[in-house]
Amino acid sequence: MDIDYTVGEVELSYKPKFKSLHQVTCSEDAYKYLLPTYKEGTICYKEYFKVLFLNQAKQVLGYTLISEGGITETCADVRVILQAALLTNSVAIILAHNHPSGNLKPSRQDMEITKQVKNAAQLMRITVLDHLILTDAGYYSFSDEGEL
Repeated sequence: MDIDYTVGEVELSYKPKFKSLHQVTCSEDAYKYLLPTYKEGTICYKEYFKVLFLNQAKQVLGYTLISEGGITETCADVRVILQAALLTNSVAIILAHNHPSGNLKPSRQDMEITKQVKNAAQLMRITVLDHLILTDAGYYSFSDEGEL
């Protein structure tokens, strides 16, 4: 029996778009950076889970949409989050999602995904700096509240 053990070639690349990078020094900086990434009217419509990627100097390399859900939830896959962090050579990340209800209190699922990502990222020497819950009127920071 002839078995072909070859695999397809994987090509990785990352091309930064910005010449000057914004630095994130606090949760408010991250909120101000992420809020405009929501198209007008969508932050109150359904949940979106995004990740902000940072270099060693805590400068923003970029962000990506990890998942788009419904009115009350979205499913974020830890593997997809870490894959994107590794591809961007990030040393730190900030997790973020919105609550269309306007409620800033984290759910049990919010706490669980934060813990899962933080534990998995530690293995890769990537630091989870924060997890923000965003609304159009404000935000909740896991880091500021001692929940990280």
